[in-house]
Amino acid sequence: MIDNRGQQLGIHIIEKAVEKANSLDLDLVEIVPNAKPPVCKIMDYGKYLYEQQREKKKLKKKQHVIHVKEIRLRPAISDHDLLTKLTKAKNFLEDGCKVKLTVMFRGRERYRMDIGRDLLDRVVEVLDEIAKIEKAPDVESNRMTLIMAPK
Repeated sequence: MIDNRGQQLGIHIIEKAVEKANSLDLDLVEIVPNAKPPVCKIMDYGKYLYEQQREKKKLKKKQHVIHVKEIRLRPAISDHDLLTKLTKAKNFLEDGCKVKLTVMFRGRERYRMDIGRDLLDRVVEVLDEIAKIEKAPDVESNRMTLIMAPK
């Protein structure tokens, strides 16, 4: 048994341990149940749970969640439209988000995947200064995807 100050009190019968905890207006908590004999500690269990919740909240506040923003393109996109989409992508990357660029193919466009790959190469050239390729262009049925992360 361990008291509320962290000092070992030795081996006690359960009834005596509970009685000692009640006399201090604290709880008897089993810390290591698998040990021979089991280890118990006298503590304020409600306060212990409250402190654990506060620690979890602190860790969650410090955590930075990375979002993945998707930008969809078509193989026959005009230069001005592409620049508009790339401006959006730059803004996302500057905010710390990852960007998933998806080129969607319809109908006969599927047979000309090289056009989509050329388009993604142009995108990589433009965004090369502020981003790096995290996942190379990959084809999934009628879509080609590329994931870029901020440098």
